[in-house]
Amino acid sequence: MSLYLRQVGVIVWKDLLLELRTRERFAAMGAFAVLAGVLFNFSTDTSLVRPQDIAAGLIWMTLVFDGLLGVGRTFHMESEDGALQGLLMSPAPKDAIFLGKTISNFALLFVVALLVLGVFMLFFGLEIGSSPLALLLALGLGSLGFVALGTLFSAVSAGTRMGETVLPILVFPLLVPMVIYGAGATGRLLAGRPVAEVAGNLRMLGAFALVALAAGAALFRFVVED
Repeated sequence: MSLYLRQVGVIVWKDLLLELRTRERFAAMGAFAVLAGVLFNFSTDTSLVRPQDIAAGLIWMTLVFDGLLGVGRTFHMESEDGALQGLLMSPAPKDAIFLGKTISNFALLFVVALLVLGVFMLFFGLEIGSSPLALLLALGLGSLGFVALGTLFSAVSAGTRMGETVLPILVFPLLVPMVIYGAGATGRLLAGRPVAEVAGNLRMLGAFALVALAAGAALFRFVVED
């Protein structure tokens, strides 16, 4: 077990160190988050709709599109450098590779999710609500489920000619439950509602993340071997 965890940790460390050096994905995702906040702010007529009523949906929509920018390039650099086959032929189990990639993607996306939340709070005049920890939990569980699916299907699309175009087509239908429960929880928490009202949403987000992780770890080996 300790060897397995070390293998996962090495992959996480390698990906995060590479991202810190290049900042390729974070720069694109951060810029998209800011631009989305600015565009939605100027396109919303506050005389017709209250920003609080639509902010949660816009936050999660931005998070999904932003996440695709980052997760879609999970195996991009390895593929370009010819290192992907070396990684897959290493002694590390395929599910360890999947978990390492998923954890590094989660770390990146969760930071971006906090940025997205901050941008929308700034431009839409939102307040953090009465339960900031529950809000962070909703974003964290949603991000985890997203990257688990995204990492798996990024491996699927990496072997195709139009990989970054195929990825949204594969992932979008599966993300509908996550967006529904995530936006529902976020909207209520930003409105200052008690955590008890969103407990069901949080449980569903947690179940979604667990199923996505389990399915990804089980199927990743078949995806990369094919």
